[in-house]
Amino acid sequence: MNAGAPLSTLFILLPVLLPMFAGGMLAAAPARRTGARAALNLAATLLLLPLAAGLAGQAASGGIAVYRLGNWPAPFGIVLQLDRLGAMMLLLTAVLAAAAAVCAGRGDARLGRHFHALFQFQLMGLNGAFLAGDLFNLFVFFEILLIASYALLVHGGGRTRVGAGLHYVVLNLAGSAFFLVALGVLYGLSGTLNMAHMGLRLAGLPPADLPLATAAAAMLMLVFALKAALFPMAFWLPRAYAGAAGAVAALFAILSKVGIYAMLRCTALVFGGPDGMLAAFLHGWIWWLALATMAFGAAGALAARGLKALTGYLVLASAGLLAAAISLQTGPAWSGALYYLPGTALCTAALFLLADALEPARERAGSSVVHPSRLAGLLFLAGAAAAVGLPPLPGFIGKVMVMRSAPLDAAAVLWPAILLSSLALLVAASRTGTRLLWRLPQQPTAPRRAPDRWKLGCCAFLLACNVALVLFARPLKLYLDATAAQLADRAAYRRAVLPAGEG
Repeated sequence: MNAGAPLSTLFILLPVLLPMFAGGMLAAAPARRTGARAALNLAATLLLLPLAAGLAGQAASGGIAVYRLGNWPAPFGIVLQLDRLGAMMLLLTAVLAAAAAVCAGRGDARLGRHFHALFQFQLMGLNGAFLAGDLFNLFVFFEILLIASYALLVHGGGRTRVGAGLHYVVLNLAGSAFFLVALGVLYGLSGTLNMAHMGLRLAGLPPADLPLATAAAAMLMLVFALKAALFPMAFWLPRAYAGAAGAVAALFAILSKVGIYAMLRCTALVFGGPDGMLAAFLHGWIWWLALATMAFGAAGALAARGLKALTGYLVLASAGLLAAAISLQTGPAWSGALYYLPGTALCTAALFLLADALEPARERAGSSVVHPSRLAGLLFLAGAAAAVGLPPLPGFIGKVMVMRSAPLDAAAVLWPAILLSSLALLVAASRTGTRLLWRLPQQPTAPRRAPDRWKLGCCAFLLACNVALVLFARPLKLYLDATAAQLADRAAYRRAVLPAGEG
């Protein structure tokens, strides 16, 4: 049941089982036990941190651990697989969720009874997506996290949240429908949904079936592009994230990265990498959509009037850079993208929490006005510098790694796109910071209060994790180089996942 893993394969199930059972208990808990529900949510979330760290240590050995549910062999049974990439995403999710869970207890969770249960189901979907070894269960976990995100997005009500949530729901439901269509076509051609097995079958398709398989694969990539909010399917993200509660938006910082993860996983494992059936599509379509997303994110940031809106466009710009790196289809580009990904997720989540600490009171007439502290100003400066990509922070290092990996013809377009978008984001962040932190209050007679210290503390924690990416850059880069090499080794996945003789 376990291929080369030193720990029991049962631990691979825990990132899914822990939030699933915690969510069920929270959904059944009496409404009056608000303190107990908050404590259970926080405890279950914090338990994911040592669990994810242990799994990351297990994956660092280089083995691909596999758990076969019901002991049914692949490709007929359901398998969960843990490699370096999945372990990194689990750890990143656990860190973001810990900060979001602490902040949720500061008021966001009190606006609805089932917030804590939905929070756990969201984690269940995220963790399951990073462990899924077949495309159908990837779809199932996608739907779990999306259903939870629908409710979390409109948590607390209000016209802004409901309006943004409606667009989010409609677009993602359409994406889910196309996801199923693409899966049906690929299953009909390959006879399997296991990723490693499908990659083997698609590589041996007769020439007559290749056009249909390529069309289905391209449809699947466009669905992932919708989940990652690539242009022109990006309009839902800034409004949805800006309208969400701070703790929800902080957790959503990883949500669009699930689409990026799925694109990278399927490109490497299912569709054959740089020599596979989607090579031309990635170079000819995803590449240009990624560059357009970077430009759109930079333009939107220049027009943003609040910190939450600005951060939403920062998420878009980062998604464009990540998709561009994936479309280059080289090990160095993938390694650079994987270094950039946790850094941008951590700093944008921190900015969402900071925005929630500084901005919400201004939206309620007659409420107190937040008086930004020196700590809030320093946190904004650090978060904005990290998100824009100023040296020596992870955003800068990740961008340099991606730029250096680009071949000459691609670099002629990629370098100006990255540099110009970074300049625009720097101008936008400077203007937003000036407006937010140094302008006179619009309600001079309203009482003034300091920002929530817990939210500032969680923001500082996430930014400290961002700085740790720089302090441990060398061992992290070695880990990510090995991750990119592991992704390209499709034979290793077949040996780990499929029975002897099947691969």
